[in-house]
Amino acid sequence: MKSAAGRMLLTGGTGRLGHELQGLLSGVVAPLRADLDVTRPDTITAALRRVEPEVLVHAAAYTDVAAAEQNHAVCWRTNVDGTRAVVQTAIDAGVFLVHISTDYVFEGTRGRYQEEDPPGPVCNYYALSKLVAEEIVRLVPRHLIIRTSFRPREWPYPVAFTDVYTSQDYVDVIAPEIALAIQHCREIGCSTLHIATERKSVYELARRRRPDVRPGSKREVSVALPDDISLDTTRWQTLKTMWGGIGKR
Repeated sequence: MKSAAGRMLLTGGTGRLGHELQGLLSGVVAPLRADLDVTRPDTITAALRRVEPEVLVHAAAYTDVAAAEQNHAVCWRTNVDGTRAVVQTAIDAGVFLVHISTDYVFEGTRGRYQEEDPPGPVCNYYALSKLVAEEIVRLVPRHLIIRTSFRPREWPYPVAFTDVYTSQDYVDVIAPEIALAIQHCREIGCSTLHIATERKSVYELARRRRPDVRPGSKREVSVALPDDISLDTTRWQTLKTMWGGIGKR
């Protein structure tokens, strides 16, 4: 996919989404964590000076929802302090910032959330850190926040919840959509975009790639989880149609 966004710098290149994006976008540079660690602001500045990107894609994040309940400091340092450092660097360099956020910024009681719906109250610490990060990103004059949710290419657990509804999908399904949005990021004309697929239970999603998965309930785990965190993707579907991009999933 040839990128219309120009040269790009990607944080979190070794992560699940970052790895996929590198294979989908040309002109993207994704340094290893030793060379670009969002918890070390000097490495962000050095990477921007070295790469001189037009777009900075911020995909690095602490994403272990359950572990975040026990590791507040680590989660905050990556998701909030790290994002603050990325934002400051983006402002100083005058680059366009694409920030990867999450459906968890919403309360998760009714689902089908639109971009303009007010976020919160959040249901766990990971969600809090990502909501705060979003608000920091809005300080950048030119930015796009992409709210999304994805799983590994294969369902990794023996159990999946029947009582949690979502519009997330597998990373190889979501990543091409996000790549297309990044390619057109400066044409989108809005600051927030939901990229996901149709509403379904987590169990229904799991069965697509692991037919033997067992049904379970969120009541069986200690971390608070939403009832229905699905996203309305009407805006995204309209944009894709306008661009003649990948088909609706």
